[in-house]
Amino acid sequence: MRARIGLLTLVLPAGLSLAGTSQAQDSPMFRGDLARSGVSTGTPVTASPKVKWAFHTGGRVISTPAVVAGSVYFGSTDGNVYAVNAEDGAKRWSFKTDARVSSSPAVAGGVVFLGSYDGAFYALDAATGALRWKFKTGGERRFAGKNLHGYPPAGEVIPDPFDVYLSSPAVWQGTVYFGSGDGHVYALDAASGRLRWKFKTGNVVHASPTLADGKVFIGSWDTWFYALDAVTGHMVWRFKTGEDPNVHNQTGIQGTAAVVGGMVYFECRDAHVYALDARTGRKRWTFDLQGSWGMSSPAVADGRIYYATADGRRFHAADAATGKDIFVLPFSWYFSASPAIVGHYAYAANWDGRLMAIDVDAQQVAWTFETDSSRANRAKYIKADGSMNYRAAMDESFADDIGLEFSRIFSMGSFLSSPVVVDGVIYIGSMDGNLYALR
Repeated sequence: MRARIGLLTLVLPAGLSLAGTSQAQDSPMFRGDLARSGVSTGTPVTASPKVKWAFHTGGRVISTPAVVAGSVYFGSTDGNVYAVNAEDGAKRWSFKTDARVSSSPAVAGGVVFLGSYDGAFYALDAATGALRWKFKTGGERRFAGKNLHGYPPAGEVIPDPFDVYLSSPAVWQGTVYFGSGDGHVYALDAASGRLRWKFKTGNVVHASPTLADGKVFIGSWDTWFYALDAVTGHMVWRFKTGEDPNVHNQTGIQGTAAVVGGMVYFECRDAHVYALDARTGRKRWTFDLQGSWGMSSPAVADGRIYYATADGRRFHAADAATGKDIFVLPFSWYFSASPAIVGHYAYAANWDGRLMAIDVDAQQVAWTFETDSSRANRAKYIKADGSMNYRAAMDESFADDIGLEFSRIFSMGSFLSSPVVVDGVIYIGSMDGNLYALR
């Protein structure tokens, strides 16, 4: 590859109050809160953890878990949504959809909300897994382009294998919001699944909506970032990012924004990080990633923005007001997973099956957890100097071979799921098919 505006108070109708609000350390949605800050007030894991339990699915776990009231909810590429006991990993229920589930769930009012690649959006009973309602979108698809990333055949439309996530919902004031591969942002009645509004963008929307000050903030693969009125769906403003019309490489917004302190922060595939004024959409600053994609979602805490890059393979801690780096740490493989902040620790996970705890005060890695698959296979894809060896997974540079390359790389137990820290336990999914609880 060149490969707190303030958290909104959830005021839901009877029967739809946010699940687990009595448990301060619950993480009911992707990035933990409506502002998608990536910050937890819970107990950090300060010493190298061991596997408390691992729950194995029949596919890969790209979905980031939600943890609410002693249950962990997540999806798998085997097409199932799972609920397991947070204490011992015992299965409580599973629900089968008709395709892979790479959306991360949101849990509110005893209901689990998430989407599937079957083109449907589901509301499931959190206690039993029973279907409450199902909404059909216009259908899912990945971002695609001719001669994508420069892979032949040049005249063929190729789906982007790096477009691995589905939009993860947010629930606010009785409405559930999410994006879709059909190019729309949707707002549904959380109790019934009835359409309240939909907003059309110019391409796939797999970023997750962020809610702040009555607005929905979300990016699209059409290269625009949008602020929408959360009640009506009308556009408040939009901001244009970079284009790459020839090979469609450095283009599109894949990650989710954090909205904190009147600012909107997001990474972009055009190799920049952006900070916008949340009220007007005016650019406050941008940081050039020197050709590296930004695929994940930043965390913002205590005047700093923390983010990790893909082919740049770096973890950045920067001043949130200016974007200037405070420190940067290099790593060996891509980051798609988004960092989680607890106290003065940042938890970051990458494609080589390693999860790192970074002490942001000491500006160094405190400990590293490695999957069994990483220990068994990582050496195949790492050069002698410790750097990434992507070419070792490739047979040839042809579109059909991309999937094979990814399967080889993912044999390291890659982390595309993002870490979630609740009550001193880290929950994270792996491409080895496991959801891990680490303590």
